[in-house]
Amino acid sequence: MAQLIHELIVHSAAQTPDAEALRAGERSWSYAQLADEMQRTAALFAELGLSARERVAVWLDKRAETVFALFGAARAGGVFVPVNPLLKPAQVEYILRDCNVRVLVTSAERLALLQEVLPRCHDLRHVVVTGDAAAAPADPVRIVRWAERPEGAPPAAAAIDADMAAILYTSGSTGRPKGVVLSHRNLLAGAASVSSYLENTAEDRILAVLPLSFDYGLNQLTTAFRVGACAVLMNYLMPRDIVRMVLRERITGLAAVPPLWVQLAQLDWPSEVNTHLRYITNSGGHMPANVLAALRARLPAMTPFLMYGLTEAFRSTYLPPAELDRRPGSMGKAIPNAQVLVVREDGTECEPGEPGELVHRGVHVSLGYWNDLEKTAERFRPAPGQPAGLPMAEIAVWSGDTVKKDEEGFLYFVGRRDEMIKTSGYRVSPTEVEEVVYTTEAAAEAAAIGVPHPVLGQAIVLVVFAPDVQAQASEAILATCRERLPGFMVPVRVLVHETPLPRNPNGKIDRKQLGEVYADLFVGS
Repeated sequence: MAQLIHELIVHSAAQTPDAEALRAGERSWSYAQLADEMQRTAALFAELGLSARERVAVWLDKRAETVFALFGAARAGGVFVPVNPLLKPAQVEYILRDCNVRVLVTSAERLALLQEVLPRCHDLRHVVVTGDAAAAPADPVRIVRWAERPEGAPPAAAAIDADMAAILYTSGSTGRPKGVVLSHRNLLAGAASVSSYLENTAEDRILAVLPLSFDYGLNQLTTAFRVGACAVLMNYLMPRDIVRMVLRERITGLAAVPPLWVQLAQLDWPSEVNTHLRYITNSGGHMPANVLAALRARLPAMTPFLMYGLTEAFRSTYLPPAELDRRPGSMGKAIPNAQVLVVREDGTECEPGEPGELVHRGVHVSLGYWNDLEKTAERFRPAPGQPAGLPMAEIAVWSGDTVKKDEEGFLYFVGRRDEMIKTSGYRVSPTEVEEVVYTTEAAAEAAAIGVPHPVLGQAIVLVVFAPDVQAQASEAILATCRERLPGFMVPVRVLVHETPLPRNPNGKIDRKQLGEVYADLFVGS
């Protein structure tokens, strides 16, 4: 049984060496080949003098070298830091400096973009380049070619499952990105829990379309490798490309976030997909009911799993598919080997129907935020309800999300505490407003935001992308909101965008950016 994250590959290679493990473009690697590539990459890091728990950043798109480098860093005893390929040089610089990266793995084209920032990354010693190396940056950084990787495996690193294995930077809703530190135990527990309720097997072919810097994206790899399945990497331009890839590669499992599902639900799916697509999963936000209905109509053979997760605890809840129709809108219950509580501000448990903060306890809880004691102390606090005589308090993640539970313990999302709109003395969840908007089918995308208002405190402003019915969208949406929402929840204004709404690096609609754009909308009113 694997105790360290890279051992998932080693164990699958020992059991099924010839089984397909990874596919990228037209190439594929068996588990034996994947293990060999991982060992060679680990040997390179060892030759470069990587010490235990030093950080290795990987700034690449989804390609085989990305996977080799991530798991190779863990095999060498280091800590991998996947950097979203969409980030700009200044954002990459922040991550490299914040977690004191020693080795960076990137392409020659991306290295050229970092020429100005690398001299300010004082802990960086080596850049491993996957293509032809560009001009070397300023000393003391040394350029190393990917082709220089040695044959064979390095000596075993002295690591245990409690050691940190990865740092994932979250986009966050306020301030700079935070580096969530995950241990080997966290990553393995997440893969075990998710693969158990998805019933993954070695026969699965899992399409990885999400960024590997996103815990939900990374989990597609760890889940596949845990059960000896095949992970198929994809960098897509258009949603229709995903449909084609699902068909071509006979994908059995597909994970996406709500904005992507909105687009995929509008496409025609070939009937042949229903012969192999076994399940889809959603996390990273609420999937609108009409989008789920459209997907189920187009893909009647697949099983949808609706999930809720925190990077700080990997994954927290899922809704058993049998409950989809009986409990629309529910987040479900805790994933295997976790407990999720709904508590008041004083830490006591809420009654059914009473909103409270979601608190997650168990083996999935991460090690905190890198280099940020203050924010770690805010979010990682003693779990509620512990015996008074317990000498060392168990630490839980206090999510900042407001939820409520029904009489049978099923959870329902109310809103993020830092995204709740405070208008006319009421607290309004943006997702409640957005859910109504999606039922109109007048908008392809919608985001409700709170904008400062001289009378209301905050006014509810709805920003929508309506490519086909721009002229009529605003009135149609407002009419439906007036019909189905109480007056204080009806948007004061609807703003129609001609282009898709902005996304954060994890693919979610960026409410923070929209709030900044329209912050002065009512100035002088």
